[in-house]
Amino acid sequence: MDEEYDAIVLGTGLKECILSGMLSVSGKKVLHIDRNKYYGGESASITPLEDLFTRFNFDPTQMAIEEYGRSRDWNVDLIPKFLMANGQLVKLLLHTGVTRYLEFKSIEGSYVYKGGKIYKVPADEREALSSSLMGMFEKRRFRSFLIFVQNFNINEPKTYCNIDPNKTTGAELYQYYKLEKDTADFTGHALALYRDDDYLQEPCLDLINRVRLYSDSLSMYGKSPYLYPMYGLGELPQGFARLSAIYGGTYMLDKPVDELVFENGRVVGVRSGTETVKCKQVYCDPSYVLDRVEKVGQVIRCICLMNHPIPNTNNALSCQIIIPQKQVGRKSDIYISMVSYTHQVASKNWFIALVSTTVETDNPEAEILPGLTLLGPIKQKFVTVSDLYKPKDDGKDNQVFISTSFDATSHFETTCSDVLDIFRRGTGEDFDFSKVKRDLNDDL
Repeated sequence: MDEEYDAIVLGTGLKECILSGMLSVSGKKVLHIDRNKYYGGESASITPLEDLFTRFNFDPTQMAIEEYGRSRDWNVDLIPKFLMANGQLVKLLLHTGVTRYLEFKSIEGSYVYKGGKIYKVPADEREALSSSLMGMFEKRRFRSFLIFVQNFNINEPKTYCNIDPNKTTGAELYQYYKLEKDTADFTGHALALYRDDDYLQEPCLDLINRVRLYSDSLSMYGKSPYLYPMYGLGELPQGFARLSAIYGGTYMLDKPVDELVFENGRVVGVRSGTETVKCKQVYCDPSYVLDRVEKVGQVIRCICLMNHPIPNTNNALSCQIIIPQKQVGRKSDIYISMVSYTHQVASKNWFIALVSTTVETDNPEAEILPGLTLLGPIKQKFVTVSDLYKPKDDGKDNQVFISTSFDATSHFETTCSDVLDIFRRGTGEDFDFSKVKRDLNDDL
């Protein structure tokens, strides 16, 4: 092939498909290659149900699979995550028009674990006052904190209320409102969605923005701040692939990738068999360049099929539960997400829960027991332990831009941050949403 591309994207995981769409919208000539025959990579949705059993080395003929209802009613995400209603991914979907081919449903509840029980996360003043998560006086203090966050405007110093957002730390902000440690714990992990407590020593502006995002997202639909696409997350990569095609992107599935070709330390092409395609940049997931990434940990995920909702969630047909690290003596939070037949991902009256966390010991399955215990009876479990990779460099010298592996979180905020950072490194500028002129109703 003599044709040269501005960028070649390797892999059709969600991050790579989003990047392909963004690069195409920005006027880049993009070729997108995947060694697999299907979209989604490690974040694919599996259907029919027999394929899920087979993928995890179970023989479907030995599993009384008929009790699970119609097999083709199942679309099981390997890495399920929820979208924050006012978050970065939803904004990207709206701006690019990808939402035209997707239908979303609100997640019914957001919960946090404390002292062996789960409680609904209070995220506005009214819920704060009625929550059994806190005592009466703590409720009033927490309400004051939420009102401060809601009224805060970085451009209006009068809304700072004696807080310097660029100097006051997260810990000092909690102290200012006299919040108890348990309240600070669920605020940081279940509202602000921090994965560790390092933020407590950082300036509190990011904490304020994160709690505000949760609150703003909650106000959009009422029950929780989270959304989930009907028929599973497998629809998202295809939506962005279609966007890329509208803007001239070319896709090749089932195409082996043998090596990246370099000249003077910079990538100049990708070889597949005897063919080499020229390019100026490569964007890819870690699996395509294992020599250029480093392992930084592992994630355990347990997909659970159930014929009932999670106990103590008011029979919610979907929910998220976060178990903050300190509640179970860990360094990492444990995440639980649950969707059901109402999202067209399971047959009638069936539920899919996922329990995940960052691995800390040599017995990962024992680490997710606090989460599994909350689920009640489980019909079938599928467990994976995946390596976490991150690139060894920022890619600016060699022009190879690599995404990080999907983390244990049950939401997409960290995914979007990674994608926007990669785009910034690769193009030298932030993504300009105003460049999205066409939408998915346009002819290909």
